[in-house]
Amino acid sequence: MTTKEEWIEKDLKYVWHPDTQMKQYEGNDFKPTLIVRAEGIYLYDIDGNKYIDGVSSWWVNTLGHSHPKLNKVLTRQAETLEHVLLADFTHIPAIELAQKLVQLAGEPFSKVFYSDDGSTAVEVALKMAYQYWYQKGKPEKKYFVSKTESYHGDTLGSVSVGGIDIYKKIFNPLVFETLKVNAPYCYRCPKNKEKDSCATECIENVENLFQNRHKEIAAMIVEPLVQGAAGMRMYPSCYLSKLRTLCDKYDILLIDDEVAMAFGRTGKYFAFEHAGIKPDIFCVAKGITAGYIPLAATITTDKIYNAFYDDFSTLKTFYHGHSFTGNPIACAVAVENLKIMEQENIIEKLQPKIKKLKDCTEKFKTLKHVGDVRQTGMVAAVEMVKDKQIKEPYPFTDRIGHKVFKEAMKNGALLRPIGNVIYFMPPYVIKNEEIEKLTEIAYNAIKIVTEMN
Repeated sequence: MTTKEEWIEKDLKYVWHPDTQMKQYEGNDFKPTLIVRAEGIYLYDIDGNKYIDGVSSWWVNTLGHSHPKLNKVLTRQAETLEHVLLADFTHIPAIELAQKLVQLAGEPFSKVFYSDDGSTAVEVALKMAYQYWYQKGKPEKKYFVSKTESYHGDTLGSVSVGGIDIYKKIFNPLVFETLKVNAPYCYRCPKNKEKDSCATECIENVENLFQNRHKEIAAMIVEPLVQGAAGMRMYPSCYLSKLRTLCDKYDILLIDDEVAMAFGRTGKYFAFEHAGIKPDIFCVAKGITAGYIPLAATITTDKIYNAFYDDFSTLKTFYHGHSFTGNPIACAVAVENLKIMEQENIIEKLQPKIKKLKDCTEKFKTLKHVGDVRQTGMVAAVEMVKDKQIKEPYPFTDRIGHKVFKEAMKNGALLRPIGNVIYFMPPYVIKNEEIEKLTEIAYNAIKIVTEMN
């Protein structure tokens, strides 16, 4: 029988892990954790240790691991139809899912374009927006606006509209030119306002850019309410509603990247609901299948769709597709996921858990090296600083977040950090007492690590 050590040796020999400096595993006891099974909010390693999945395994696992209803649907669909191309063919799960997504999003949304993951959903949205203006006789509208420190995926188009150097800088010669506006960052407000009393003055730079260059701008893309990879930076919903007003005023499309926040993460099905607005195009992935199988969708309106609707002689067809677009197994699981959310009133049941998460994270504010604690729905973040008074960040080389991650793992919680930020994004099925345990493990880990540094 293959031992744990042999499996890890094979892993390090053959597997190149994402977002990971592989040299860190050389010459010490720190190695990848070998997970062999999962159930509910827990992951179990090969030694039988269990860990609370505090980050929903990269934000995807919403209903808990190994959900019996999802398992059953996945198996049944695999035995019936595992895949068929979606060009000139269709299947019932793809139809059902598209109908459900349109109904959930409400008017004016009417069309669903499937792809494989968040990055590809964004690629679809960018190409769709550019081609829309081209076919409307305005090819000069070719620039995309995005926020500094934004993240929209790792493919070259999504990297182009991203704004985080570690994902983008080395690829600058390969990406297309985009326009950037300063992102709202309430903890370090660029306008020196307090987050409880500001009037989102930070949106002024957006209006200035739109006013000067709107004839060249195709669309603005945003992460709604929470900039995830930037460190769970959160901003008020009124910023999003003001942005919608500006896009309307200057005839610019609004693309909403809901990849991380859709399907209940903010306490509503879609984050744009908090602002009472509708984007022109929005992207979903991650939680769409509750973490089971890769699937993504780009959802839009007849306004956009009709610009592509013509005979072949005009070449207006949207020539974009992936081999696994609208995979039947993925679509069937997604349909069941949404049925469970509706039938079991998951959104409604989240509300007391959201309050519990808020209550449990208040204590972090008392720690000497915690500068900010923030929350939106079932997302909470704790930003650690070297000096609380002047908000001095820890140097990247200190790897404070990684040290907290390792300390928390010793005590049964998976809390993969983003730089100096520890965040909580657990599966929705987590219980109140488990929220208490998760946050207590994190609190102690932060206290131990920061006091040692």
